[in-house]
Formats: sequence, structure tokens, C-alpha cells
Amino acid sequence: MATDEVVAFDGRNLHRRDGLDAGRAYELFGREVRTLRDPGGELLCRVGTVNDVHFGETVCGVVGGTDIGPTFESGPGEEPYPELMNQGAVAELATFEPERVVVKGDLTSSGTVAEYQRFLEVYSSAFGDRLVHVRGNHDAYHGEVFADFAVQEVVVPGATLAVLDTARTHQVNGSIDADQLDWLDELAARTDTMVLVFGHHHIWSPELDPRHDDYFGIRPDDSEALFAVFARRPNMVGYFAGHTHRNRRVYVEAAGNAAFVEVACVKDFPGAVAEYRIHEGGVSQVFRRISAPEALSWSERTRQMYEGGYGAYAFGKLADRCFTLRSSAGR
Repeated sequence: MATDEVVAFDGRNLHRRDGLDAGRAYELFGREVRTLRDPGGELLCRVGTVNDVHFGETVCGVVGGTDIGPTFESGPGEEPYPELMNQGAVAELATFEPERVVVKGDLTSSGTVAEYQRFLEVYSSAFGDRLVHVRGNHDAYHGEVFADFAVQEVVVPGATLAVLDTARTHQVNGSIDADQLDWLDELAARTDTMVLVFGHHHIWSPELDPRHDDYFGIRPDDSEALFAVFARRPNMVGYFAGHTHRNRRVYVEAAGNAAFVEVACVKDFPGAVAEYRIHEGGVSQVFRRISAPEALSWSERTRQMYEGGYGAYAFGKLADRCFTLRSSAGR
């Protein structure tokens, strides 16, 4: 779903209608749909993101310490599914010619240098200087420190991208330290454009999550400190994460009007790429499934993970996948 386009899937079959008007209801593919509202002003650039690409993974759907299933793996003679899905992701990203491509962590499965080098071979060869990446928990599990860029500032037409390293060595959950928050606060204070913040781990939500220091995402104290920066800097329109392998958008009262977004993974269902259309008046997130036929075939197989519950969990609601955020920058 976008301002000018609607895409629907019937299993492995893709249906697309483009050339539509923004914010208008249509009867398409047997249901009523409404295109995204226009953020306002000129389209200045597009940014692409992916996360949880997991180069080197061989079995999909494993939950440590349990026998929950089913699990999936590439068959004899088949291309390893991380290679298949990431090549599909690269092709999907290339269709809208992004100004930058941000890869939000879990570049590898086991955190090895060899897996990281393979990630670079695939994504750097495709996007060169347009590639921005940061590590996730899978990359930090075994003590390696590649892609541990504490902060990265990337200026694109109409926006500043602020990328944070939220990973903790030998840990699953995430954190943001005081130096990173001070940097983010200063960046937002000096820029007159909107700021989009990216990191691997999702936030702890006081309205939804129990409070404990081993929370799966960003620890509660660090999440609250991040909310305070968002509350002070209304030009920070959203925080965009991976880690959970699902699509979700939440709001936190303490953070003002900012959206806290999670985007599904590349490696299995639904096979995700996110496009950000940056306008003078705001930004639209357009969720895209990796649509190469072989990739759709694999991702549809993995829909049935976790006793059949993975499909609904990972896909989320349409409003979690595709939406428009208005910018307060310059007001």
C-alpha cells in the first residue's frame, strides 16, 4: 500500500494496481482499500531498509530449548535460503532506486567474520556508498565487534537518518547509552529537517510490556531515556527497528507523537523490504514483500512456523506495515 499503488498477494500470486490517487478508497482485488494519504509537498527521495538478513543460517524456525515446530531448511541442491532471500531483497530495493539502504542488524546468523564478509559481498556490491549498516544481537553473540558503529549520521534530501548500535556483546537484548542519547539529542537540535532513527532492537513499551532488565528489546531504563529525547525533539518522527521479525507500530505517551516501528525480516515470511518516501511534509513507510517467484515460494512455506501462528504474528496489520507520518520540522 502506498499513496499511488496497491499490491496484494494470493499465496504466491502477486496483484498490483498503480497510478492511483492518494488518500482515496478503491474497490480492488475483491475488497475495499484506501491508499495512503500524501505526506504533503514534493517527493524528495526514497530510502530503503531491511533487517534480520541472517547470512549463514541453515534452519529456519528454531526456538532454543523447545521442540516447537515446524522448522524449514533448504533442500539438497537448492540455493541456501538466506542467499535466495537476500538476492531477492537487493532486487526489490533496486526497483525504487533508494538514496540510501539501511540494514538494521542481524547481518549474520552465528556472528562470524565469514558470514559478515558474505553480507558485505552481496549488499556492498549492489549499493556501494549508499549502504549503511549496523550490527544486531546475532552479530554480537560471540564477542565479535564488526559493524559496531555506535552512531551514524546520514543526511539525505529532506531528512537526517540517525542510526544507533543497540546490540550488547554476548547478549540477546539491547541498550542505548548516555553518549548515544546525547549525540541524538544534539543532532535533532541542530537540524532543520525531520529525523528518522534506526536501530536493531525494538523499544520497551510501558503500556504493553512487563518491566524487567532482561526484556527482549531495549532495556526499560534505556527506552525511557530514548522517549525523553523524542519528547524534546518533535522533528524526530519515528524509531524504526527489526529484531522481532514482525510488523508493528506503537505509540508511547511519554515520547510525544513519534511512532515506534518494527519491520519483519528478510529471511522468512513475509520476506520484507521497507521503502521510506521522504516528502517535504513528512514520510510514508511502504512495506514490500520480496516478490521474486522463488523468494515468494520460500516465504510462503515458512508462514506455518511456530505451530501455524507465525503468519499472523509476522505480517501484522496493514496499518502497521504502511502508513504516513507528518513532519513537525521547521514549524
